[in-house]
Formats: sequence, structure tokens, C-alpha cells
Amino acid sequence: MSLTSSHFSPRTVIAVLMICAFSIGTTEYVVTGVLTHIAGDLHVTIASAGLVVSMYALGVAVFGPLMTTVSVKLPRKPMLLLFMVLFIGSNIVSATAPNFSVLLVSRVASAFMHGPFFALAFVMASELVEPRKRVHAIAAVNGGLTIAIMIGVPFGAYLGSLIEWRLVFWLIALLGLAGLIGLLICAPNTKPAETPRIKQELSVFKHKQVLLTIAIIIFGYSGVFTAYTFIEPLLRSVTGFGGVGIMISLFFFGMGSVIGNFSTPRLAGGNVTKTLIYVFTILTVILLLFPLATQYAVTAVFIIGLFGAGAFGTTPLLQSKIVMAAKEGPTIAAAASVSAFNLANAAGAYLGGVILDANLGYSWLAICGAAISVIGILLSALSYHKEKKEQKLA
Repeated sequence: MSLTSSHFSPRTVIAVLMICAFSIGTTEYVVTGVLTHIAGDLHVTIASAGLVVSMYALGVAVFGPLMTTVSVKLPRKPMLLLFMVLFIGSNIVSATAPNFSVLLVSRVASAFMHGPFFALAFVMASELVEPRKRVHAIAAVNGGLTIAIMIGVPFGAYLGSLIEWRLVFWLIALLGLAGLIGLLICAPNTKPAETPRIKQELSVFKHKQVLLTIAIIIFGYSGVFTAYTFIEPLLRSVTGFGGVGIMISLFFFGMGSVIGNFSTPRLAGGNVTKTLIYVFTILTVILLLFPLATQYAVTAVFIIGLFGAGAFGTTPLLQSKIVMAAKEGPTIAAAASVSAFNLANAAGAYLGGVILDANLGYSWLAICGAAISVIGILLSALSYHKEKKEQKLA
């Protein structure tokens, strides 16, 4: 059953999904650029302000699979529209939050829609195109998130520093409204070709490659967020940057993210897992160089750009790997991957907060991140070994 409409091409639909991903990506990551301002305005510590990141991530991880399980049998367009309405409302609450507790609640409310939205968007995008282009279609939707990191996050950080952090959430709500209108006009109003059975969808978790990919994300990717969550106070304290320096640094991180997101699927060719091992290795080296490079302005900006490329060069590979391995239930598997990424986010942010509370210093954030990335290399190598073994038996 084709998901394309007679009026809009697959490219147009994917572009609209990218706009939605851009707004969702901005709200997820922009707080890392305004943590200092949130902490000051709402009278909490920097480590406590990091809960704004980890609680959002935990909300995605916990509610993502549940919401996806509920929505998987329903027409995709109404569900996507409902999720965007929830997104807009929760960001308005964030913008008007009178205290830190309300801000945390609004972040969790926004997290409700994150997992199922991306799960449906990834599957819709992959079904819009022929099989050989599915990795690129998923990367395109995920590209909206990485473009948000390149443009939305540094601009939001600068705006929050220059004027008011609450204004950032108002602008995100407007972005969400634009995405909502685009979906209303362009998204095809169809159900899956076959009504999914929950038991069949959940059977994907019997696949070793699905479970291994989830493990790689949770135990190998969380090191990215140990360093990234506190990048704004790190740049202020270690590099001595102000608002403009932080904006430029975050822009380079985002630019690296976009390059990594779109280049690694092309480099992967037919071997996603082998490419994943290489990218994780590069990421580990970058994190080890972090403490030295962030001492100086020029090298700090350069290493942060490389960090973005390494961090988000892995994401389309991992997302594609899990969707392709889960033929019986790609929607549930995609939701599980989003949840796993956000568990990694929450774990990394929490670990970073523990490091800072223990007064170990910002350098240890990257060192611990590198150690965690080594786990990603080992698990990816194990996955590659099992893939080769399965191919021989087939």
C-alpha cells in the first residue's frame, strides 16, 4: 500500500517531517545552551538544572514505547497531529513556568510525544521510498534534528543569553505550529498496509541484533551526553567564552552533527555495523582530546565541531540498524531505539551531574564519556561478529 498522496511527493512529506524533527530537536537540546540562565532565574544549581535534560530524556524513554504501542494500530496522520498539539502546549507551559518544578513537569509532558512521533516518522519516511533508499530517508528525517542542533540550539542559546530563556520556548512553540500545519496539509492519511498485531510487533525483541543495538545505544552512546549536557558551563568556566563564543561553538557542534548524520550512511554502503565501529573509535579519540583542546578558544571550537560529527555520525547507523533488523515490527523497534537514545541521554546527564557535584572538574566529563564510548566499540564489534556468523549459516 503506497503512502504517497496524489498531491505531494515523498520529498515534500519528508521535508515536513524534517520541520517537525527540527522543532522537537530544538526543544530537546536547546536547554544545554541556557542551563546557566535557567539555574540563575529559578534559583537552582547547575547540576540540578541538568535535570531539565535528564527528566525529558527519561520521559521519552519510559513513555515512548507505551505511547507507540497504543498508537501503532491507528492512522498515522491523526496521531502525528495529536503529538504536535501536545508538543506545542507543553512548550507554552515551559515558557510560562513560574518555578523549576513546573518546568520539569512541562518537559516530561513534551517527552510524551517524542518517541512515538519519531517512530512513526521514521517508518513513514522509510515506506515512502524504495528499499535501497531507506537509510537515506531515515537520515533525512533525523537530519531535521541535527539541523536543529546546528541552527536552533546555538541561536536559542544566544537569544536566551541576550534577552530571556523563556522566549526560546515561545519560538519553539511557533516552530511546532508550522510543523503541525505542514502535516495537516501534506501528510498522507493512511493506516499501515497490514494492521500490526502487538504480539508480532513485540516479537522483534527476540532478535539478537535488535537487543545488541539497544545495548550499544544505552551503554555505548551515553558518554556523548556526559560531555554534551554541560557543554555551556564548561565553555564558560574552562574556555572563558561568553554568549557569542558559546553560540559559535554550538553552531560548529551542530554543523558537525549535520555532516556526520548525512555522511555516514553514504560511507556505510552495505555494512552499517562495520562503519559504526569506525565512527565510535573516532568519537572516543575526540573525547580524549577534549580536556586539552577546550583550554584554548580556536581548538575548543574545532574539537566541538568534530565532537558533533562523531556523536551524530552514529545515530542514523544505529537507527537504520534496528529498523532493518526488526522486519516484523519496525515501528515498535524504532520507538525502542528512540527510548534507548534518551536513556543514554538521561544516564549521561546524570553521570555528568554526579561528576560535577563531586567537584572532579569539567575535564572528567569527557574522560568518562570516552570510557563509555569504548563500550560502544566493543558491543559494535560483538554485533559485527554475530552478523558475520549469521551470514555464514544462512
